[in-house]
Amino acid sequence: MESSELKCPAELLLKQLSGKWKPQIFRLALSEPVRFNTLLRQLEGSNKQSIATALKELEEQGLLDRTVIKLKPLHIEYILSEKGRTMVPIFLQLENLSS
Repeated sequence: MESSELKCPAELLLKQLSGKWKPQIFRLALSEPVRFNTLLRQLEGSNKQSIATALKELEEQGLLDRTVIKLKPLHIEYILSEKGRTMVPIFLQLENLSS
């Protein structure tokens, strides 16, 4: 959906965090870097494809930064980007309102 098609400015923000796994991944990334295999273990019912898609979307939206750690074995961590960190108070308010 093009941003010009949005009827409400907050709609884009809500769409960025919508999806089956994106809110959970964002929540886990609040406190520490997250790794793909760790997410698979922590998010019950998830699968490789759905986690990979959610991580890619969060990265493309500028909410997560992907970092390759060049240790053996090679691994990749995802951390909140600057944009992602600016969304933390909003995300926490949404959590508070829903509880």
